[in-house]
Amino acid sequence: MPHPLRYRVFYTTRQKIVTSALVLALLAAGTVYAVGRLTTPEDRSCAPGVARPAGSAECVGVSGDGHDFGVPALRDVARAIDEENDRLEPGQYATVALLLPLTSTSPSMRTKILHEVQGAFAQQYEANNRSNNQVPRIRLVLANTGDGNAHWRPTVDALKGMTGAPHHLRAVSGIATSSAPVRQAVTELTGAGVAVVGTTITADDLTNGPGRKPFPGLARVSPTNSDEADALAHFGRVDAAKAILVHDARDGDHYTDTLKGAFSKLLAKSPYQPQLFTSPENPNDEGTTANTFQQIAHLLCTTRADTVYFAGRHTQLRQFINALGARGCTHRAFTVLTGDEGSYLGADPELDRDALGAGLTVRYAALAHPDAWQQSPGRKLPATGGSAQAYERFRAVLAAVSGPEAGPVGAIELSDGQAIVAYDAMAVAVQAIRRATVRGERLPALEDVGLQWPQMTGDLRVRGAGGWICLDNHGNPYNKAVPVVELTRDKPRFVQIAWPEGKPPTGECMPPRTP
Repeated sequence: MPHPLRYRVFYTTRQKIVTSALVLALLAAGTVYAVGRLTTPEDRSCAPGVARPAGSAECVGVSGDGHDFGVPALRDVARAIDEENDRLEPGQYATVALLLPLTSTSPSMRTKILHEVQGAFAQQYEANNRSNNQVPRIRLVLANTGDGNAHWRPTVDALKGMTGAPHHLRAVSGIATSSAPVRQAVTELTGAGVAVVGTTITADDLTNGPGRKPFPGLARVSPTNSDEADALAHFGRVDAAKAILVHDARDGDHYTDTLKGAFSKLLAKSPYQPQLFTSPENPNDEGTTANTFQQIAHLLCTTRADTVYFAGRHTQLRQFINALGARGCTHRAFTVLTGDEGSYLGADPELDRDALGAGLTVRYAALAHPDAWQQSPGRKLPATGGSAQAYERFRAVLAAVSGPEAGPVGAIELSDGQAIVAYDAMAVAVQAIRRATVRGERLPALEDVGLQWPQMTGDLRVRGAGGWICLDNHGNPYNKAVPVVELTRDKPRFVQIAWPEGKPPTGECMPPRTP
């Protein structure tokens, strides 16, 4: 027998109507909710000016408000930058952006990036607090191009939109790798009239020169690969008959391509054809090149060569060193000479440090080193090309930003030279901005900043912590000091300052006339 209550609720005509209406209402509400979920755009913002591009979990964009882009190591220095920026008055500052792949997945690149950000902030703090109240003040922002600089375009587009109020962007520094995406980014920025100061770019074709100006407004503080090769050649004469070149066969990497070309000239009389390897498309990947290096190490044992010039990125350099450490002819001694990518290996946990010193010497042309301009017993510093006073000023500023006065920004490691180079590059940007600011104006015109490079020489040179920066008419450093550094089982050891021209510049530090 049916339950009487059930009959009354569900089977009267009136209740059927009420129940049907209720079900329809619930279905309609559910449909609206589902459609809303489907049509409402996903919030991909990370912070003001920073968002995750479609298909990526990286936070990309520009921030000077303390955002660390999800990189814990940057948290302290990003906070310090934010606090310094907060002290600035609107309309009284010019902005400098530090353009870097802040979210790189490469451990060695992340270490380099941290040191560059710390060095750039040290210069910002000095410019705003220890420069006799010169104007304009400097606001620093971090600009992330993503892992491998894959998202450089939206970040560069954002920077191009910051040249007006309230940001007044007047220069971009960072620009740390000689890669195709970086080349495109520099092309876009300089084409829009933004001055660019490269930190660790060394490719010869990422420059301006006589009769060519692909990057108007670009300056660099690092020597080119050709200058590095010349400095290494002057540092220690190598018998080409006992030297061999090992280089990357993958084209399109401006660093390795130009370093290969420079080393090839030095070894024009070598009796040995170069030994080739092909790195992965992303040279930070391990790939299978370790297998190739095992074979190359075996072949080297059969030659009379005792010096190897290596043109490749740091991951492949580390694999090559490890392979030489396991060579069959351990009774044979080898010296490996390479470019500034060697600076990455000082903190690389996968480097076989036992191989170093056991008949294997690895030396590289560094961009800077903390011992280069420090007095030490038995070593006389060059009279020109740099100074102990400039380096000590840098150390004093580091002490300020490492403590409560302006930081702390975390421990600052100097042995890889990255903090020194970033500090000097930021100094070039700051001086250009201030020299371009005409009397009666609070800020320089955008296009005037990149016009300052030809006068940044002679007595108007930048006295950098890593040595004098005497720019030629095309924004390239003339006869810049090149510290030769040796990898050891402990930490990189400074050997000697070398010079592209074989000797330090004169006190004038005036680049010679070019055709």
